[in-house]
Amino acid sequence: MSTTTEELLDALDDDQRAVAEHLTGPLCVLAGAGTGKTRAITYRIANGVLSGVYNPQTVLAVTFTARAAGEMRSRLRDLGVGGVQARTFHAAALRQLSFFWPTAVGGQVPRIAEHKASLVAEASGRLGLGADRTAIRDLSSEVEWAKVSLITPDDYVARATRAGREAVGGHDHATIARLLSVYEDVKSERGVIDFEDVLLLLVGILLERDDVAAQVRTQYRHFVVDEYQDVSPLQQRLLDLWLGGRRELCVVGDVSQTIYSFTGATPAFLTDFPRRYEGAPVVRLVRDYRSTPQVVDLANKVLARAGRHRNAAAVELVAQRPSSAPVRFETYDDDLAEARGVAERITALEKEGVPLSEIAVLYRTNGQSEAIEQALADAGIGYLVRGGERFFSRREVREAIVMLRGAVRSSAGQPMPEAVRDVLASVGWAPSPPAARGAARERWESLNSLVSLADELHRTRSADMAGLVAELDERMSAQHAPTVAGVTLASLHAAKGLEWDAVFLIGVSEGLLPISLAEGDDAVEEERRLLYVGVTRAREHLQLSYARARTVGGRASRKRSRFLDGVWPDDGPGGRGGVSRRAAARARTAGFIEDNPADAELFERLRSWRGQVAAAISKPAYTVLHDTTLQAIATSKPKDLRQLAVLRGIGATKLEAYGGQVLAVVRGEEVDVQEWLSR
Repeated sequence: MSTTTEELLDALDDDQRAVAEHLTGPLCVLAGAGTGKTRAITYRIANGVLSGVYNPQTVLAVTFTARAAGEMRSRLRDLGVGGVQARTFHAAALRQLSFFWPTAVGGQVPRIAEHKASLVAEASGRLGLGADRTAIRDLSSEVEWAKVSLITPDDYVARATRAGREAVGGHDHATIARLLSVYEDVKSERGVIDFEDVLLLLVGILLERDDVAAQVRTQYRHFVVDEYQDVSPLQQRLLDLWLGGRRELCVVGDVSQTIYSFTGATPAFLTDFPRRYEGAPVVRLVRDYRSTPQVVDLANKVLARAGRHRNAAAVELVAQRPSSAPVRFETYDDDLAEARGVAERITALEKEGVPLSEIAVLYRTNGQSEAIEQALADAGIGYLVRGGERFFSRREVREAIVMLRGAVRSSAGQPMPEAVRDVLASVGWAPSPPAARGAARERWESLNSLVSLADELHRTRSADMAGLVAELDERMSAQHAPTVAGVTLASLHAAKGLEWDAVFLIGVSEGLLPISLAEGDDAVEEERRLLYVGVTRAREHLQLSYARARTVGGRASRKRSRFLDGVWPDDGPGGRGGVSRRAAARARTAGFIEDNPADAELFERLRSWRGQVAAAISKPAYTVLHDTTLQAIATSKPKDLRQLAVLRGIGATKLEAYGGQVLAVVRGEEVDVQEWLSR
C-alpha cells in the first residue's frame, strides 16, 4: 500500500478504518449519529481509488439528499479523488432513464410533474371525492406510499389491509384503490410522469432490455448506499437490478434514525443485510465525535427507554468529546413565554461566542415556528427557516454568481479571495454587516457566505476563481448551500443529517412528541426516534422545553413527553435514578449538572468513594480526582479503561491507581477501598 494511502487510513479510528479497508464484497455498516459514517465511506472510496482497486468512473455512491451527494463529491475532491458518481436514487435513475429512453422507448422522457397535488385533485374530482386541500395532501402521500411500496391498484386493498393502513380522508381501501387507477389515467392524458415513475420506468427497462442492463452494470461495478435504513422497496428493487446478482455493495445506516416509515421507507433491508448477503461483515461505528457526553447520555437514555421495542441493530453511542455544558430542561407557562425564553437564551449564547449560524431551533410541526420567528424578530436575531426560499434562488446570489463568472479571466494574477471581495462589493457586499436588520441583513449574509466559501476553498484547495465558479455550479445543481449566518428554524424531519453547536428542542410535550396522530406502538416508537434525531443534532449546547398552555392565560393542561420519563429533572425519587434533595444540593454546590437525577446520584457515589480514598491515603480529596472529573465520569459513564482514559483529568497515573475502582462505582458495585489499596 502506498504511503499516501496509509496516511489516509491513519486519519481514521479503528472501526472507521475497518470500513475503509474492506474494499470488495458486501459490507454492512451500522453507524450511530455523529460517529463519522460519511468520513468512513468517503475514505473507503478514496482508498479504493488510490490503491487501484476501483476505477472512480465505475463507483456509484447513492445518498438520500442532493446536499449529501454534493458534500460527498466535495470531500472526495479534497482527498484528491474525482470522477466518482455520488447521486440520489432519483438523480441517478433520471440520468440513466434520459440516456436510454430514446433507444429503449423512443422520443424524449415525458415531463416530470413537479407536484402530485393537481393530478390527485383531478383524479379525486372524477371520483366525486372532493378536493379539500388537506385531503388532497393526505391522498397524495398515500399515492406515493403505494408506488414506492410497489403496490398496484389491484393489490392495494389487500396490501393496505395487511399493513394496517388507516383510512385516508375517511375513504375505505377500495376507494383509494380506484383513486390510484384514475391517477395513472390522469397522468397518461396529460403526458407527464411523477418522481416515483422515474424509478419505476427505469426498473421496467432494466427488466425488459438485457442489453441496457448489461451496459449499466458495465458502467457501475461498486456501490455504496448511505442512509440505508430509509430505503423503500422500489429503491431496493432498482438497486438489485443495478447489481445484477453481484455482491459489490457497501450499505450504511442507523435503525435509530428511521423516521420516514410513513413514506414507505423500511429498516428491514438494513437489518436483513447479513442474511441476504451471507458472510458479509458487520461493522459498528459507536464513537460519537459530534456531541458532548451530556448530549450522548441523553440520546442513549431516550433509546434505552424503548424497552422491548428497541431494535437489536441499534448502537449505543460512546462520547469522545470532553465533558461540557449540562443539558437544560425548561418548562414555560405558554408558547409565547417559551419562544421568548428561547430567544433570550440564544442571545446569551451569542454573547458567549456561539455564532448564530451554529444555533438551531427544532420542532415537530412547521406550525410551531410562528411564535419563535416573532420572538427572534423582536429580539433582533436573524434566522432562516429551513425549507423556505432556496439559497441559489435568491436574487442577490444569482447576480453574484453571474459577476463571478465574468471575473474568471479578468481576475488572473490577483489572489482569489481578494478578487471575490472586489467583485461582490459591486453588488452590495461590505466587510462589515449593515446595522439594519431584515432584508438588508439577509442580503449581506448571503453574499458574505460566498466570501467565506471562497476563503475556505483557497485555503483547502488553493482554488482560483475558475475553481470557485466550478464549485458553485456543482453546489447549485445539488442545492448544497454555503453556511449563512442566522439561527436555523427547522422541523425535526428536516434537521436529519445536519448538526449545530447549540440546539433547542421546543414543544417536547404529549400531543406534539409523540404527535397526537401517532397510533400504535410502531408509530409511537418512530416518534421516539424523531426525538433521538433531534437530540443528536447538538454538539455542545442542548435545551429541551415545553409550554404548559398554548396561549397566555390558557389552561395549563400539557404534560411533557413520555419519552423523557425518568430523565426530566422534576421526576424526583420516583423517576429512574432518583436522587435525594441533599445529594442534589451538594451536586449543585459542586457545579455539577442538576438536570439529571441519575447522573447526580452517580456523582454523589463517586464523591463518597473519593472521600474514602482521600482518608485512606491522608491526602485532600481534590488530589484524588477533581469535581469536574467526577462530573465527566458521572455523565459519560465509561464502561472500560479506554473510555475512562479520554476524560479530562484522567492521566496514566490516576488511571492505573483508581481506574478499576471508578469503573466499579459506575457499575453500581460496592467498593472496599482498603482492599483495592492493598492490591
